[in-house]
Parts: sequence; C-alpha cells; structure tokens
Amino acid sequence: MDLNLLRNIPRTVHRSRTWLGLVSILIAISVWWLVAHTAHLPAFILPSPMQVWLRFLMAASDGSLFFNTAVTLLEITLGLLCGAGMATILGYLVAKSRALERVLSPYLVASQAIPLVAIAPLLVIWFGPGMFSKVLICALIVFFPVLVNTVVGVRAVPPALLDLMHSLHASRGQILVKLEIPAALPVFLGGLRIGATLSVIGAVVGELVGSNQGLGFLINIGRGQYDTALVFVAVFMLIVLALCLYGAVAWLEARALVWQEWRKD
Repeated sequence: MDLNLLRNIPRTVHRSRTWLGLVSILIAISVWWLVAHTAHLPAFILPSPMQVWLRFLMAASDGSLFFNTAVTLLEITLGLLCGAGMATILGYLVAKSRALERVLSPYLVASQAIPLVAIAPLLVIWFGPGMFSKVLICALIVFFPVLVNTVVGVRAVPPALLDLMHSLHASRGQILVKLEIPAALPVFLGGLRIGATLSVIGAVVGELVGSNQGLGFLINIGRGQYDTALVFVAVFMLIVLALCLYGAVAWLEARALVWQEWRKD
C-alpha cells in the first residue's frame, strides 16, 4: 500500500469533519429561519437570522460590540491566567503532600458544591462592580478543574522513572523539568481546555450580576429593552470567544505534545 496515501488519510478525515461542522451550522441556521418565519413570532421573542445579522452590523458600526467584547475577553484572559496559575502551583503541592490534600480537600469540595451564581453577587458586593470581581469569578470557576488535572497528572508519573532519576542523582528541579512537567502536561492541558470554556461562563455571570460594560452588560441591556436580537448577538460573540480559547489551548497542546507524535512514529 502507498505510504503517502496512508499519511494523507488523517488530513482527509480532518477536512471531512470540518465540512460536516459547516454543514451542521448551515442546517441549524436554516431551521432557525424556518421556525422564525412559519411560527410568526414577534421579533422580541424570536428574531430571524437576518434581524440578528442586521443588529450585529449596527452594534459593530457604532463600536459598542467590539468594545464590550474586548472587555469580556480581557476579564476572561486575566481570570484564566490567574486561576490556572494558582491551581497549577497548589495542585503540584497537593500531589506531593497527602497531608496537605487531607487539609484542603473539604474546602475544595465545598467550594464546588456552592453554585457560582449564588456567590457571584457577594463577590460583586465585596469587591465592587469593576473588573476585579469579574476576574476573580473567572479564576474561581477555572481553579478546580485545572487543580484536579494537575494533581492527577503529577501523580501519574511512573514510579520507575522517578527511581531512575533518583539513581542518576537528579536534582529536584531536574526531576520537575525533565520528568514531572512533560508527564503531567497531557492531563494538565485537558483540564485547561475545560477551564478555558468555563472562564467565559464566569465572566458573563459576573457581568450579569453587576457591570456597566462587557457582553453580559449587553445581554442585560437587550433583555431590559426587549431587544432580543442584541441578546443573540452577544451570545454568539460569547460562543466565538469560547471556541477561540478552546482552539488556542488545542493549538498549544499540539505544539507542546509534539513529542508524542514522534514516539508514535
């Protein structure tokens, strides 16, 4: 069998999946248009795709859409970096200390038992409606999945490899850089994927509770004025942000884990 043909199979499969995704989007828009026109619903209940598109152009032309999108993206980015950074450090310490895990586990589990929507108003009251409270909410929602994946990844390092590093008199730093980080990276990046999408939820929840800028603020404005098309525009922009963040982490994963492809070859 031709080896070049075998190498091109993954590319062909990837292209077919891309086309399937585009076709599914077109089908969803078509169904949406059909429902909006056949049900004869008013625009404040279900606007048509064309009405949403025109509202997008209006919001884009006056600059309000891109300004508020930039604000939300900044909140998401800062929250993701802070939450993932703290979760990585604490996760490594927890993975190395069973005593620390027993001390922190009740608090970590309790923090996940409380819905973010319930504590978001408190955080806005305590820290104000500014950007800090939104970044804090994003960091909190990102923290737990990244921490858990960090702990799992570090503890998944084969003991035989640790024994080998110790037998070679490797330092603590060398073990961390040469063994633990590469071994834990696949699991860690999986948690970062989840955290990247959840960070969008955190930012919007904070903005919905109290804010004068951001996509959540646009949703509040649209809801209050029965401008449902504006709500759709803001929601679609949130979807785009989530897809972009997920794609960025996937790109980082492909670059950071290129050694796995070499090992397969």
